[in-house]
Amino acid sequence: MPLPKIRVLVIDDSASVRQAMTAILSADPQIEVIAAASDPFAAARHIQECVPDVITLDVEMPRMDGITFLRKLMQQCPVPVVMCSSLVEEGSDTLLQALEAGAVDIILKPRVGVTEHLNEAHQLICDTVKGAAHARVSPRSPRTPSGPAPKLTADAMLPPPAAGRAMSRTTEMVVCIGASTGGTEALREVLEALPANAPGIVIVQHMPESFTRAFARRLNSICEVDVKEAEDGDTVMRGHVLIAPGGLRHTLLERQGARYCVSVREGPLVSRHRPSVDVLFRSAARSAGSNAVGIIMTGMGDDGARGLLEMREAGARTVAQDEASSIVFGMPKEAIARGAAERVVPLDQIARALLTASTR
Repeated sequence: MPLPKIRVLVIDDSASVRQAMTAILSADPQIEVIAAASDPFAAARHIQECVPDVITLDVEMPRMDGITFLRKLMQQCPVPVVMCSSLVEEGSDTLLQALEAGAVDIILKPRVGVTEHLNEAHQLICDTVKGAAHARVSPRSPRTPSGPAPKLTADAMLPPPAAGRAMSRTTEMVVCIGASTGGTEALREVLEALPANAPGIVIVQHMPESFTRAFARRLNSICEVDVKEAEDGDTVMRGHVLIAPGGLRHTLLERQGARYCVSVREGPLVSRHRPSVDVLFRSAARSAGSNAVGIIMTGMGDDGARGLLEMREAGARTVAQDEASSIVFGMPKEAIARGAAERVVPLDQIARALLTASTR
């Protein structure tokens, strides 16, 4: 007996985008577009008649913007929502607010008429919607900002307190983290719990091009560790977190003498992603071996499972997020099934597991 199709409601004020999104999603045999609405008010009527499994939601619309609608929806009738926008750098902060409000992922609107983009976007859009359909969502209330005081004192100019072995030693630990659907808020929770002298961290979070810079900037404003979007040649060091740039390139860990750095390179899609968690993890297995810690978190698919296994086989400590705390238990599940995870822990224990594993 075939599985029921994923019912999708498309909300966008542009008729051409509604048409393009409907065509892309309807071409997948596992997806059914039940309606396409031009604004949240029309969408609400469709939801009253039939609650969809997933909603794709535009940000800028007349009468009510997408963020306001999302907040109302998550408080009254939680449904997995994928934000779909043409906003890039200038709108990244707005879309990150949407993720904090409960959206499970972000995709960029297809550029109608550009065949190459549509072909690549087709698979990404469908995969994102399928991932969202597996997401566990619950009623949301507005999040109260928390975290350390803004980095505006002299502390911002000083290095974090010395801890552990000096970077000149070849046994310095490095942490690699991979996440996808639901990962933005999960990563925030982990990084907010880390002290300023935490080990150097490199993260691959599946996000569209340009959004990772805004994501890193937002995390940097609320965490004790310093967070930035990775650039080719950046050194991995204590108290610093590097977020792999999204969209067009992969991020690898490399060893240069007594230190680790990242290499940001162009390359094909790997495990349907760029950047790929597998690329980061496999490079860590070869460059850092037992001096690495690998952590795989919430996300759809299997990206990172092979790489985490290679890390464990190379002597690294490895951790997977558990099912109960994962928005989508895809990537961790596959890694656990392959025997790649040494430990399986809930989200609220990952920061502690990271610090424990990196002190051996």
